[in-house]
Amino acid sequence: MPFMPVKFNLQKRVKLAQGLWILYWTSVLVGVLLFGLGVFFKVELRKRSELMDESESHLVPNLLILAGLLACVLNAFGGKVCHDSLDPLKYSKWKPLLSRFLLLCCAFNVLLLLLALLCFLMQFAIYLTLSQGLKSSIRFYKDTDTPGRCFMKRTLDLTQIEFRCCGNVNFRDWFEVQWISNRYLDMSNDEVKDRVLSNVDGKFLMDSVPFSCCNPGSPRPCIQHHLTNNSAHYDYDHRTEELNIWTRGCRETLFSYFSSLMTSIGVLISATVLLECADMAGLKYLSTALETMADPENPECESEGWLLEKSVKETLAETLAKIKTLGKSNHVEEGEEAGA
Repeated sequence: MPFMPVKFNLQKRVKLAQGLWILYWTSVLVGVLLFGLGVFFKVELRKRSELMDESESHLVPNLLILAGLLACVLNAFGGKVCHDSLDPLKYSKWKPLLSRFLLLCCAFNVLLLLLALLCFLMQFAIYLTLSQGLKSSIRFYKDTDTPGRCFMKRTLDLTQIEFRCCGNVNFRDWFEVQWISNRYLDMSNDEVKDRVLSNVDGKFLMDSVPFSCCNPGSPRPCIQHHLTNNSAHYDYDHRTEELNIWTRGCRETLFSYFSSLMTSIGVLISATVLLECADMAGLKYLSTALETMADPENPECESEGWLLEKSVKETLAETLAKIKTLGKSNHVEEGEEAGA
């Protein structure tokens, strides 16, 4: 007995075909959206590539672009089939391809589910990539004359301004590195010389941050130097006063940005899977309703459509039997080759 059978007349078949045509072209638009999001995500990763570890992966955006293209092609084909389904001559050329098309759609849905899963699982990898990349970026901030690092300062400054963050974990990360190039240090100045000589590695360290850490919304002029020295500024206590620089680290801010983007994409892909399943179910009903017409030459006659030709239990049993048969045939072929 068929699974979930439904009776159809001409009016119902026409409505189903028209509704499916709209649904398929809606799916094409969703495919375009997936493709656009994949391109946007890839561009965002490339823009922040200097702030990320070299091991960063573009697997998710690449798969997203591929999924968007496949969604457009498959759903455009499905829409064409629905459009031609009410014309027996046009539909006859698509009929032999429908079973393969539905199998291809099943495989595509599996790809979408894996992609949605990757969008949630890869967030931890993005976090680690940002953590290592930002550490290196801060260390190379001063190397404006070094090939390959010339634009690191510009990139990091623009990032801190755009995302309202400072440092990797927080602004104190700048205290641990020399972020001013030696070419801009006056080595004849005793204070500068003492700072360099007092450091084991010969670095010029200070409790200061770059200008890009400054919060323009603060009513007080930005205090970016001698942040922990209360006597260096009038009416200032760094332990109690709210600092007029960004106190949130860039790792947290950038991860929050990429995490929300990947979560949104994952949710959209999950919704796309449901839409694709609805397309497949509708096309299965339409194809079986057209095949079971009592008199194909009389469009007014009734027919019956279903999702599965047999019950779920029987269908599963048949599928397992086919898989076992394939397995046995492979063993026989291997045995024959060994005997030969």
